Amino acid sequence: MAYIIDDSCISCGACAPECPVECISDGDSKYVIDEDKCISCGACASVCPVDAPKEN
Repeated sequence: MAYIIDDSCISCGACAPECPVECISDGDSKYVIDEDKCISCGACASVCPVDAPKEN
């Protein structure tokens, strides 16, 4: 199940460099995950200070 980033994202950018498949990008108001590329590894969730990445 792919991860999504919820509205609690503070756009700190901690998650993007941790993604092994580079599916996280800076969106308009928060970071976004390309669900088609996400491998559900949880690396983004493990470094997020506000627990914004969630399993979809």
